[in-house]
Amino acid sequence: MIQRGNYSSGDDFVLEYGELRFTFNERDFGERCEQAARKLGFVSGRLEQQEAEDLVNLVVNGEVTDPASALGEHVNDCWPELVGPSERSLVHWLRRLIFRGAWLDQRVKEGELDVAFDEDTHTFSYVQPDRGNEPIELAPEPSWGRVAYLPRSL
Repeated sequence: MIQRGNYSSGDDFVLEYGELRFTFNERDFGERCEQAARKLGFVSGRLEQQEAEDLVNLVVNGEVTDPASALGEHVNDCWPELVGPSERSLVHWLRRLIFRGAWLDQRVKEGELDVAFDEDTHTFSYVQPDRGNEPIELAPEPSWGRVAYLPRSL
């Protein structure tokens, strides 16, 4: 049986699942929150500092009680569409993608996976070096584009 290590980039944030305990520094966690939100179609492009803070608060606390930005206000305005059974909520999927990304990164660090770039599609994938670089298939995630946050124009 393989004893897998826990991902760690710092001690500011913690995600746990079963026996796995992943810890993140503030910057790493914030970037992973944005990546997850983009992957789900909830945001596009880079967020402003206060928007990113509201997104992190949503991931950590499961809600945005005191919005610091239009993103936080949007979350509260759309709350009935964002919340639902735990496995279907936006918060669940954000946390799931953050955890999955850290889990995959740890597997790369330990040599169990490699990252490959496909020049035709301009995409990255995770491959298994001990299986002839066979790509791994990641479970698809839902789209939150129907309630996406669109920054206000100046």
